[in-house]
Amino acid sequence: MIKVTYIEHTGNQISIELNDGESVMEAALKSNLSGIDADCGGSCSCATCHIHVDPIWMSKLPEASPMEKDILTFANDVNEYSRLSCQIKASPSIDGLVVHIPKSEW
Repeated sequence: MIKVTYIEHTGNQISIELNDGESVMEAALKSNLSGIDADCGGSCSCATCHIHVDPIWMSKLPEASPMEKDILTFANDVNEYSRLSCQIKASPSIDGLVVHIPKSEW
């Protein structure tokens, strides 16, 4: 199991265990985590699963695809740490990942 910690805009932290290959978005939905709506179901077409990755983790993730970068232009509060949680898959290399749910997603 791979652990990911989600930090809500209020500072509340929720740690969730993911199965290898499960997306950060899927785990949030299964856990009924607020702020990640995933209107498109994880098909990288809506930006309602937008998160900010903790800066120390950015270099450990695969680079965002051109499609993901394009979809992020429709999200609010985008910064250099923005990603779509549907595009981040659990693997041993991200065990301990920390992500922030922007206030605009609430």
